[in-house]
Amino acid sequence: MWNRARPHDRRERLFGGRGAVLVWNLCAADPQPPFGAVLACELEGGGSVGTHQQQEFAEVLIVLEGAGVARVDGAPMPLQPGVVVQLALGRTLALENGSPEGPLRYLIVKSK
Repeated sequence: MWNRARPHDRRERLFGGRGAVLVWNLCAADPQPPFGAVLACELEGGGSVGTHQQQEFAEVLIVLEGAGVARVDGAPMPLQPGVVVQLALGRTLALENGSPEGPLRYLIVKSK
């Protein structure tokens, strides 16, 4: 698990969702191509990330802890530890934390 004491961003109602997502940038200042970012994320209990389109980078989302639902182009996909969601450019994603209390923790790797 990543160091929670490390500097991070708190993003409220991300893409029109509910609650907050804590985001840690795990890369050096300038990620090396083809990578755009490697992010550790923690979606608070009962939270969601609203629908958004992959416009600049393809993404891979890897669930580390918790449970919930991803909606890829509107189709639901159950989330639990070990699930990998692949998102090509142009695809849409929304996330819901299935727990009212515990966080949903996941990694996002962005690549061109």
